[in-house]
Amino acid sequence: MSLGLEQCGLIGDLHTGAVVSDEGAIEWLCVPRFDSDACFARLLGDDSNGYFQVVPDLPILRREQAYEKDTLVLTTTYHTETGSVRLLDFMPIREEHARIVRIVQGLSGYVDMKVTLSLRFDYGVSIPWARHIERGLSFVLGPSAVLLESDVEMHGEDMISVGSFRVRKGQDAEFVLVFYGSTEAIPRVVRPREELTRTRAFWRGWVTGAKEDYGRYEDIVRRSMITLKALTYSPTGGMVAALTTALPEQIGGSRNWDYRFCWLRDATFALYGFLQRGHPVEARAWRSWLLRAIAGNAEQLQVMYGVAGERRLPELELDWLQGYRNSRPVRIGNAASGQFQLDIYGEVADVLHQMLNHGIKPDENAWEIQRYLTDHVVSVWEQPDDGIWEIRGDRKHFTHSKIMAWVAIDRGIRTLDLLGYDGPRELWDQERTRLAERIYDQGYNEKLGSFVQSFGSDRLDASVLLAPIMGFIDPKDPRMISTVERIREDLSSGGFILRYQPDGGVDGIDEPEGVFLPCSFWLVENLALQDRVDEAEELLDRLIGVANNLGIYSEEYDPTQKIMLGNFAQAFTHVGLVNAVQRVVHAKHQGNLAG
Repeated sequence: MSLGLEQCGLIGDLHTGAVVSDEGAIEWLCVPRFDSDACFARLLGDDSNGYFQVVPDLPILRREQAYEKDTLVLTTTYHTETGSVRLLDFMPIREEHARIVRIVQGLSGYVDMKVTLSLRFDYGVSIPWARHIERGLSFVLGPSAVLLESDVEMHGEDMISVGSFRVRKGQDAEFVLVFYGSTEAIPRVVRPREELTRTRAFWRGWVTGAKEDYGRYEDIVRRSMITLKALTYSPTGGMVAALTTALPEQIGGSRNWDYRFCWLRDATFALYGFLQRGHPVEARAWRSWLLRAIAGNAEQLQVMYGVAGERRLPELELDWLQGYRNSRPVRIGNAASGQFQLDIYGEVADVLHQMLNHGIKPDENAWEIQRYLTDHVVSVWEQPDDGIWEIRGDRKHFTHSKIMAWVAIDRGIRTLDLLGYDGPRELWDQERTRLAERIYDQGYNEKLGSFVQSFGSDRLDASVLLAPIMGFIDPKDPRMISTVERIREDLSSGGFILRYQPDGGVDGIDEPEGVFLPCSFWLVENLALQDRVDEAEELLDRLIGVANNLGIYSEEYDPTQKIMLGNFAQAFTHVGLVNAVQRVVHAKHQGNLAG
């Protein structure tokens, strides 16, 4: 299919979410959780893999897609020769069952509409049993059942359900799709208008609780915060890295991974944004999720978990799906869950410490976990690892991994001092010093004038831009200034930043990819920290410009074709934006005070 992520938004209910295109179609949905099997999978295939479309049945002269301000209510407006209509899409905040509500509003004249519902369970391959019942259309397949309630008459054609209707100015047509267990009673009736009011109130009440206004950046930050909130799984406090799986990092390439899981790294960076914006509830919920997920031996800490803390995430390929724009394979599950990534200890330790700095009451169990993690890092930091980018080649002594190991030990010491706990402070301090010396000695290449990807190498890696952000080095240290310049020169593509040069088999794949948007946001932060605020703001504005029209980002971007790449919507990218804006705004404020 020709659909691009540039044309898509998302809706969600804090348990799962759907990708909605400006063609009036639900293109992707997994129920009942983010990581469940998809029942609409056209995003990764074609019409035969399931979608739910409501669209004018005549030529569209113009279309506009937008969110209602400060909500996750998505509107798509269609203008035709005979009139205009607006389609409202949203998912009510989950009480018991997942629901998608679609309301068509007549704005002017009249518009003839068509509706197509093609449910395909098991990631677009299994066709359910469809039948008419008193309340609407019922679909059943094994343990799953779906009910479509609408006043629009539907009938079957070639194993899909279709209908036609006309909407005049001032008239509405409503569709409610509810998902439940096939052995359960049919869920209660809901009134779409009441659900719309409730959904609007929830999102506006949540996002307007921010403690700081970011001026001209406030709207895009609010949209990013709503997106991040939409990626949280409310029953446990976990947060998925993205809504989708297998969207390629290069069209036609094989870097197609499943991001519907809870990466410790992504979640901890997201919590910085929640904390800065005054949303401590999410931070406390995530800490509780963390304690449940990693309880036990620190040596068994995983890179990622399921939304409820599941540890086994086997990686499979779905050969019946052609992939987004013919990019195979389509993968579900993620083998990187079994990797050793040293940096995650630092990210977990830092966010636990940041919570204390933001006035969140300490948790004795959290300190026990942090102490075990710190002791473990002290014992393993000299080992090579798989790195932040989940390298599927040989393990290396990645510089970023060592920096984050330093962060883990440093935050252990700081927390111990702050709370007055007992611990092996002298040993930790010695290891912190020894590790820092090793990083400066082997992770910095004097000839290149830059911190490098791994000890003793001459390859650059944008992950070292996190060194001053995490407090390892003064951002104005000559070594960091020269590192920033070297990365800007050698890892630049279309004015944005690559993770690294993927040639030479360094990552075990040896394929090109787009620019990794979080790296460019890290560069913004570095420039702001070096008092180069005008440069930071210029890059930030260009980055804001590559979000789609709804303010949503994917993981990567192709600056040549100007298309989004990678999974969508990507938490790590939205976190990068929020933190970069905060850094620039504060740097400008300090500059104004100094002036």
